[in-house]
Amino acid sequence: MATIKDIAEQAGVSSATVSRVLNYDNTLSVGDETKKRIFEVAEALDYTKYQKKKAKKQGKLAIVQWYTEKEELDDLYYLSIRLGVEKRAEEMNYDIIRIFQNNDFEMNSDIEGIIAIGKFSDSQVNELTSWTENICFVDFDQLHRKLDSVVIDFEQAVTSVLDYFFKNGHQTIGLIAGQENFGDKSKPIIDKRTTIFENYMNQVGIYQEKYVFTGAFNVTAGQELMKKAIETLKDDLPDAFFVSNDSMAIGCLRALQEAGISVPERVSIIGFNDISVAKYIYPTLSTVKVYTELMGETGFDLWLDKVTSERTVAKKITLSTDLVLRESTRSTH
Repeated sequence: MATIKDIAEQAGVSSATVSRVLNYDNTLSVGDETKKRIFEVAEALDYTKYQKKKAKKQGKLAIVQWYTEKEELDDLYYLSIRLGVEKRAEEMNYDIIRIFQNNDFEMNSDIEGIIAIGKFSDSQVNELTSWTENICFVDFDQLHRKLDSVVIDFEQAVTSVLDYFFKNGHQTIGLIAGQENFGDKSKPIIDKRTTIFENYMNQVGIYQEKYVFTGAFNVTAGQELMKKAIETLKDDLPDAFFVSNDSMAIGCLRALQEAGISVPERVSIIGFNDISVAKYIYPTLSTVKVYTELMGETGFDLWLDKVTSERTVAKKITLSTDLVLRESTRSTH
């Protein structure tokens, strides 16, 4: 594992600055460009793979990110996917054009295709596909539209968390859930993690709506939601929480620490994504590892396969996840 010092050296900042950025210290006065550089270095050092020999110079590929650059810093999941696409594109010697949600963009003839990262409304999908047929969606299932897609197995991921909690004697399990809207604000997005959690807990007969708190997918929201849970539930606070992403989980840990509630002795926490930051906070975060860089690589490979083979049949690739246990959970085994 890369150290704080390793990240600091490559990012050109102090170890103290790296530590505070990785812990989302909101009292730190540092620009978004510095934060972006630190997060990208942390993700890059965390991501090891065999380097392939570069191919001869190819064309241009547009990466359309459903987030703004600012939002990408609050949720490193999509930053990590983008880096995976860019690394594979670099190996294959493609030039990259980055398009964030708040960027103006016009498709032109020298761009061979699009990799779309994140969630898009029907009108946004229609716009993207009007630009080119050579498109692959990453983290968004569009197979019903006969469009290539790369997704993860949310059913397997959420079930692995709840199975672990039950096997380790947790009697009450809460959910800190994320809520998002499409970039054009057309409608809210139904999060699969929330649906699967509710279905599973209902099947075993212990779902309680009072243990579910919903907000934005960022550190501040996670902290506020856990504070609300502590204040409203008091002694009835669940002894375990599944949190919809690691950024929110970091906020949850902060709120529990401020309230003097011990983790994992009183409350166990499991996040989702396994961003690089999860290993640098205290206590280190148990989480579902999503192979985000591999998602990005796979998206590029699927896109390139469509371009080079000229196939007309759409493909969907589903990747598995792993439960990574660290200090924020207790085990009876």
